[in-house]
Amino acid sequence: MFLWEGVSEFVAVAEAESFTAAAKQLGISTAQVSRQVSALENRLNTKLFYRTTRKVAVTEEGGIYYRHCRQLLDGLAEAERAISDRRGTPQGSLKLTAPVMYGEQYVMPLINDFILQYPELDVVMELNNQTVDLVEGGFDLAIRLGRLTNSTMMAKKLTTRVQYVCAAPSYLEKYGLPHSLSELRHHNCLVGNFDHWRFLEAGRERSVRVSGSLRCSSGYALRDAALKGIGVVQLPDYYVADDLASGALISILEHLQEPEEGIWALYPHNRHLSPKVRLLVDFLAEKLPNQSSLTTR
Repeated sequence: MFLWEGVSEFVAVAEAESFTAAAKQLGISTAQVSRQVSALENRLNTKLFYRTTRKVAVTEEGGIYYRHCRQLLDGLAEAERAISDRRGTPQGSLKLTAPVMYGEQYVMPLINDFILQYPELDVVMELNNQTVDLVEGGFDLAIRLGRLTNSTMMAKKLTTRVQYVCAAPSYLEKYGLPHSLSELRHHNCLVGNFDHWRFLEAGRERSVRVSGSLRCSSGYALRDAALKGIGVVQLPDYYVADDLASGALISILEHLQEPEEGIWALYPHNRHLSPKVRLLVDFLAEKLPNQSSLTTR
């Protein structure tokens, strides 16, 4: 009798609450996961899951068994990491995701440098502006920008960014310089994915709804529109730092600017970082530019 048979499949289903998602994570078929879990239930003579067409949830006995199995798998992972650490050369596969622009300009050049250092690694990078499910997609790591809302993930801050509200000198000469948040409603605000801009006023966070003649999900397109004097834009430092330094854009409402916010590495809360992922996270934290190196004031 193989006591470990079905344990990995059971834990994956319990954490993903889905046989299909567990199968994707493990890289096997859904039917194989179902067979292994059913065989495990038969061996234990215990029902481990409540199954419906919409949801899978552990039973009370399943919850008890899960806690023990999770500890066992974590212990096994630690043992494998100990051997990997002794070997000292990261190898195998890494699956990552990052936002498109930040991924192209900042993350991927560093990933390529990392591959040169560790050529035994196989890397899959998915650049996507949508928030993907790390567990269901089988991702080892995600790069996320700004505020984090998903409490089911563990996060390590890699660096920071600052949001700037700015406009071209030609626009400000024509329409004037806003000095307060209330004045923004009289300006053509170029809008991205969100029509609210965040500020810090008298020590309190303010969210101001803005509108204008252009809405676009591309930061580069909004930057171009601002440079051409079409309107006012709020963008992170890595879009506009060079323009602020050259004077092509002017930073405004600086006394109401929000503090810097994080750029993060995320991974599932119940998945310990493997040595290769930990090494990559440390590498990115060391190499990614921080707010002070991008801004010019």
